[in-house]
Amino acid sequence: MTDAFLALADGRVFEARCRAPGRARGELVFTTAYTGYEESLTDPSYEEQVLTFSYPLVGNYGVRSERFESDRVHPNAAVAREFTDDVADWLADADVPAIDHLDTRAIVTSVREEGAMACGIAAGPAATPADARAELDAAEPMSAHTEIGAQVSTPEPYTVSGEAGGADADVALVDCGAKGSIAESLAERGADVHVLPHDATAADVRARDADVLFVSNGPGDPATYDAAEALVDEFLDELPIAGICLGQQIVARAVGGETEKMSFGHRGVNQPVRDLETDRVVMTTQNHGYSVADPGPLEVTQVNVNDGTAEGLDHDEWNVLTRQYHPEANPGPHDSLGFFDDVLATVADSRRTVAAD
Repeated sequence: MTDAFLALADGRVFEARCRAPGRARGELVFTTAYTGYEESLTDPSYEEQVLTFSYPLVGNYGVRSERFESDRVHPNAAVAREFTDDVADWLADADVPAIDHLDTRAIVTSVREEGAMACGIAAGPAATPADARAELDAAEPMSAHTEIGAQVSTPEPYTVSGEAGGADADVALVDCGAKGSIAESLAERGADVHVLPHDATAADVRARDADVLFVSNGPGDPATYDAAEALVDEFLDELPIAGICLGQQIVARAVGGETEKMSFGHRGVNQPVRDLETDRVVMTTQNHGYSVADPGPLEVTQVNVNDGTAEGLDHDEWNVLTRQYHPEANPGPHDSLGFFDDVLATVADSRRTVAAD
């Protein structure tokens, strides 16, 4: 049955089957992950995008809320070769349009060749190609979503308490769209994680007596996160600073570096990253459409094997440690979970330095 349409910025319109009705528009991106559809669909980094799954069957192990990375579905719509009823029903309940029975290989190839592009979707009994094109015409580039941080950030601060017997540290986590597993990974190591809104102030951080400033992942253009960038600038050389994904980009910009939009980004669970000191390669989970083009005074310590983009930035004197990929995985390989231990180790190092002074 053809009761859905996907219109692409390259002029093509794909016929499809409606699995969850509605209309949507946004930047069309794809993930190569073959598991973790629950985590991907609830990842705030997909806000204002239309997520296409390159793996042909999505939903073969059901839907369980304990795997969610946030409290809602974030992509504006979802596309697959085939969705199971479990996933289709979940997306319909969430009022997120979903379509399948179309050539996702052709869609992924288009994005790889032409870059992430705008799209429009119309799904339901009365949907027409013209409806999909109308959504496409109304789509905006990611850089135009200047308030995207407010859409995904916590409205009020809260604390995730650390497990007993671990690190004695207070982490100020700036929530620019943080996956839940980031706070969980730090709390599992004993840290008390104070999750703050994306526009938190220096006073908010100091009120938590923070030992480290940690900037999270999130959606959109890093240039739109002025408040988080200002926090990094405020606490540089005062507190250890860490960041993941968007957080790495914000940290780099705060110290004078530059970021740029990638052609189609890195989204999947099989991105190879090489450590420049050890020459060791690990497989990583990634979800980003921007990268650090110029790290400024920061040292590039890890690079993507496929395209050479910066995957890790360090600065020993300032106690800065960032990663472009997601060390907490969820879903994906656990090769880089030690990053959280390294971040908490900077707290101990910082305390020893203060004591020596």
